[in-house]
Amino acid sequence: MPAIETSALTKRYGEDVLAVSDLDLTVESGEIFGFLGPNGAGKSTTINVLLDFVRPTSGTATVLGHDTRDEAERIRERIGVLPEGATVYERLTAREHLEWVIETKDAADTPDEILERVDLLEDADRKAGGYSKGMCQRLGLGMALVGDPDLLILDEPSSGLDPTGIQDMRELLREEAASGTTVFFSSHILSEVEAVCDRVGIMNEGELVALDTIESLRDASAGTATIDVELAAVPDSLDVGSIDGVQQVTVEENVVTATCADTSVKVDVVCHLDERATVTDVLSADTSLEQLFNRYTGESTETDESASQEVIA
Repeated sequence: MPAIETSALTKRYGEDVLAVSDLDLTVESGEIFGFLGPNGAGKSTTINVLLDFVRPTSGTATVLGHDTRDEAERIRERIGVLPEGATVYERLTAREHLEWVIETKDAADTPDEILERVDLLEDADRKAGGYSKGMCQRLGLGMALVGDPDLLILDEPSSGLDPTGIQDMRELLREEAASGTTVFFSSHILSEVEAVCDRVGIMNEGELVALDTIESLRDASAGTATIDVELAAVPDSLDVGSIDGVQQVTVEENVVTATCADTSVKVDVVCHLDERATVTDVLSADTSLEQLFNRYTGESTETDESASQEVIA
């Protein structure tokens, strides 16, 4: 049984705004699924429908086999949610937050075990009002883990985390998936999505424009691939641009960089150079998730390294 399934899901706001259009989406149990798209693409609306925060105009959505409109309470008993921009109660400690959620869910967890998983045990008895943004994010994740949920729905889970925190988050999500939990999350940090997701779905203007593994999207994208070939010495004439499928060539010091129409052309480039010079190293780069994202959405994104540097403790 799929963890999430939508059929012809549509959400309109008034007559002019079509937030989600005819969405057919299936997220399998136990997978880590990345839900991507530019601002206004329909990601948040879709998540809000799955959580029954808004009702669809037409179509259906099920979570863990339960209809989101008729069985929302049963869904909430089996999922953990980390919303974007989640806030904490400033006067409560991390331990008190966890105790409250454990009691609410009638779960068997102990606060210390969860706080240790999200690296907050040493700060368990500090009031959350003194926490950094990253610490609040880890606390929110800990609250989502209460009750050993069958499905985690995480909206921008890396927000506010430093690089170490992002790595810890990545490992935790892998552990959850390995234990059978389905992880569904949206993120603007594409490198993190690429590192951890089994499949991705890309939304644009309310429609699902791509759905597959990243590798399969690369294969189907007809996108470019780049190869860097280091030579012992660069001869006067390389003529790499004459190779069928080579779109651009640059030479910097002893490194020849060729942009190819597809990955198969990279072999031709290496063979061509090997016949004319001594090849000392080869570096090959496939189409990145960022390039795929741009191709499917028409967006021009910046690698969100700055977001991962927001600070924290």
